[in-house]
Amino acid sequence: MSELTSLTIAEAREKLAAKEIKAVELTEAYIAAIEAANDTLNAYVAVTADQARAMAKASDQRLAEGKAGALEGIPLGVKDLFATRDVRTQACSHVLDGFKPKYESTVTQNLWDAGAVMLGKLNMDEFAMGSSNESSYDGPVVNPWKANGSDEKLVPGGSSGGSAAAVAAQLCAGATATDTGGSIRQPAAFTGTVGIKPTYGRCSRFGIVAYASSLDQAGPIARDMRDAAIMLKTMASVDPKDTTSVDMPVPDYEAALGQSLKGMKIGIPKEYRVDGMPGEIEKLWADGMAWLKDAGAEIVDISLPHTKYALPAYYIVAPAEASSNLARYDGVRYGLRVDGKDIADMYEKTRAAGFGAEVKRRIMVGTYVLSAGYYDAYYLKAQKVRTLIKRDFEQAFAAGVDVILTPATPSSAFAIGDKELAADPVKMYLQDVFTITVNLAGLPGLSVPAGLDAKGLPLGLQLIGKPFEEETLFKAGHAMEQAAGKFTPKKWW
Repeated sequence: MSELTSLTIAEAREKLAAKEIKAVELTEAYIAAIEAANDTLNAYVAVTADQARAMAKASDQRLAEGKAGALEGIPLGVKDLFATRDVRTQACSHVLDGFKPKYESTVTQNLWDAGAVMLGKLNMDEFAMGSSNESSYDGPVVNPWKANGSDEKLVPGGSSGGSAAAVAAQLCAGATATDTGGSIRQPAAFTGTVGIKPTYGRCSRFGIVAYASSLDQAGPIARDMRDAAIMLKTMASVDPKDTTSVDMPVPDYEAALGQSLKGMKIGIPKEYRVDGMPGEIEKLWADGMAWLKDAGAEIVDISLPHTKYALPAYYIVAPAEASSNLARYDGVRYGLRVDGKDIADMYEKTRAAGFGAEVKRRIMVGTYVLSAGYYDAYYLKAQKVRTLIKRDFEQAFAAGVDVILTPATPSSAFAIGDKELAADPVKMYLQDVFTITVNLAGLPGLSVPAGLDAKGLPLGLQLIGKPFEEETLFKAGHAMEQAAGKFTPKKWW
């Protein structure tokens, strides 16, 4: 980790503005870091070094002319789910082999318009389906953290595992990510980074490969609260190409940092005290309450009674939408094609070869719950449960609660190839137990690095806010960050 790559976005921005460093210099430092680390960590699936150098050169020109954008010269990594013009966009799936779109996603376009530099595309679970980054066709990402005294390789979480690992290992200044059921917040918790899933509709979904359209939302993974606030300000926008994006002004999230928490009410939902929760998570949660109380907030107990139905409802709604969204991958216009004796045979062979095991499992579950005779029993019922979960949150907020504090994950990072989790998909799905309610209700959720467990691995706490009140999350998250400190892995790669 060179001195340049250890700069946060905020620090790099100041040095660039003061002409202490050049964008080209900063970009070269990151390219060198990626070349040295990527064979070990597998965070990047494509490195766009020449494009990054050209973008950095243009940034230096704008900086010299006093025309700098909000992210001028800042090198970022992009999750392989975002369409990037003429650059590999494959959702880490074999079925999209060789696909290079002729258009740019709105979120990445916003970043490039603000002067950011693209370092490359980041590894992820195939089609964002997974909690460990092991379902990627490009192989698993390795977490830059290791347990004390152990050489075992750990998962970075998923699906945005490449984004979280690259930020933690200082292979980019920040990264784009997406969250359908926890895919920003869980990897952020596993790597000691900050991740925010904004309110549904805050960021455009145009140009993001769809998994479950009513749940997917883009957001940043960054090293600290300030960097996450800086990135979200640029990523968020209304977009005529996405009718679910919301036409509301995007606040200056950075301005919320350091504001007083006096008079703020923090809700603690009793339903999140799940059976068999490790003592370390309990203690961390108590620490989080104490930090917020010390900062002037009031802690109140609340109930979210339908929480226990969230996991089954999510694993009906999300696969149902996936089964519809992934029907477009058939080998006809782009990506992989396996020839067959007729078109139906070609469809079958292409999909059989192109989709991985986890994606096939979810497509089959989704197709089943949407089929005649089962639609009412499963899909319709899950949608009703979703409405009740949303109502639970609305009632808590209506009763005066400003923010809800919960654990982010049920444990710290686990080993790559964990036999117990590999043998039982439901155990893997339980990794999302604290995060999916937020997606079902369309609310903003922030993962705050809050401490280390006995093995020396990072743990996170989650803050859940009212719709479009990300500022309040940043305000509370910043107070927690000040109390908890920052966490960086020791370099071994």
